[in-house]
This record gives sequence, structure tokens and C-alpha cells, in this order.
Amino acid sequence: MDIRIIGKHMEMTDSIKTRIEEKVSGLAHFYNSIMDVEAIVEGSKDGASSSVEIIARARHNHVFVGKETGEDMYACVDEAVKKVERQITKQKQKERDNKHTGGEL
Repeated sequence: MDIRIIGKHMEMTDSIKTRIEEKVSGLAHFYNSIMDVEAIVEGSKDGASSSVEIIARARHNHVFVGKETGEDMYACVDEAVKKVERQITKQKQKERDNKHTGGEL
């Protein structure tokens, strides 16, 4: 799984990068067909708020997007990853439900 971290209008610190990599690497636990993840971290011009957008691309053209805006960068990362995790588990549940088990008639 490829992880790309992009910072806009701010300086990326090593602690933010490692936090994003730790959280995003756990997405493969939920859905093993994720090919790459892109994290876009954007700071406001006044420095008061920031936004984090996590875009996970999987096989069969599945794209999962989570975006969060707030004052605390680390909390935004956590919430954006939670949003993507919910979308992934919902998609995986759909795939499981569509399998035919061949039950009795």
C-alpha cells in the first residue's frame, strides 16, 4: 500500500507524518484490497484551523474519502481516518451480503 502525504499552506513536521502513517496503515486491516492512500493536510492562512482529507483507493474503482476540519491537527487525522474506516466496513459488509450461500429451498 502506497501512502502519500501532501501538506498545503503549512510546514509538515515529522510527528504529523508519523501519526498519519500509523493511522492509515491500519486501514489494510479492514479492507485488504486498498492500493494507495493519499492524505492532504491543509492549514489556514491565519493558522487557527486545519483540515485533513484522507483518500483511499481500492480495487474495482472503490474510492473512500474522509475529510475533517478543526483546530487540533491530530484530532482531525483521527476523525478523518474513522470516517474512511466506516465507509470501508460498510463496503465490505455489502460485498459479504452479496455472496450467495446456496441455502436450502
